[in-house]
Amino acid sequence: MTDLALNTRAGLPDALRVLLAEYPRDGWERDPGFDGLIRFWLDRHLMFRRLMTEMRSNTEALIDHKLDTGRYLSVVSRYGGMFVNGLHEHHTIEDTYYFPKLSQRDTRITKGFDILDSDHHAIDAYLNAFVEKANTVITKADNRTKLQDAAGAFQGHLTELEQLLNRHLLDEEELIVPVILKFGTEGLG
Repeated sequence: MTDLALNTRAGLPDALRVLLAEYPRDGWERDPGFDGLIRFWLDRHLMFRRLMTEMRSNTEALIDHKLDTGRYLSVVSRYGGMFVNGLHEHHTIEDTYYFPKLSQRDTRITKGFDILDSDHHAIDAYLNAFVEKANTVITKADNRTKLQDAAGAFQGHLTELEQLLNRHLLDEEELIVPVILKFGTEGLG
C-alpha cells in the first residue's frame, strides 16, 4: 500500500473504498438508511470544520487589523475550547466504541479503521500545539506587535491543522457512512 500517514496521503487506497463504490457520497442523503446517527455524526464533522474556518478567518482579520483584540481573544478562547474538547471527545468515542464495532462489519476495510485511529493520535499532537499557540496568542494581548507575530504563527498552524483534519474527516466519512448504510445502525446505540 501507499504511504498512509495523515500528513502525506491524498486519500484512502481503493481497496479500503470498496463500500464507497457501492454507496457513493452523492447518494447518501437519499438512501433509506441515512438516519439520525449518520446525520448527527456528519453534523459533528461540519461543526469542527466551521470552528476551524471561524478561527482562521478571525485570525486573518486580526492580522489585517480588521478585528479588535478583545473580540479576537474571545473567539480564540471560546471556539478553541469548543474545538479541542469536542474533537477529543469525538475521537475517544470513535476509538473506544464505534471503530471496534464497525470494523467487524466488513473485514475488507478493517485496515481503514486502524488508519483512522492512527490519525487520531497524529491529530492529538497538532491539538497540543494548537493549545500552546492559542495560549501564546492570548498572553500577548497587551502588546499589539507581539500579538500580531503570535497570531501569524497561530495562523500557519491553523492552516496546517485544517488541511489535516479535513483529510481525516473526508476519509472517515467515506469509510464509515457506507458501512452504516450497508449494515444499518443495529448494535451501535
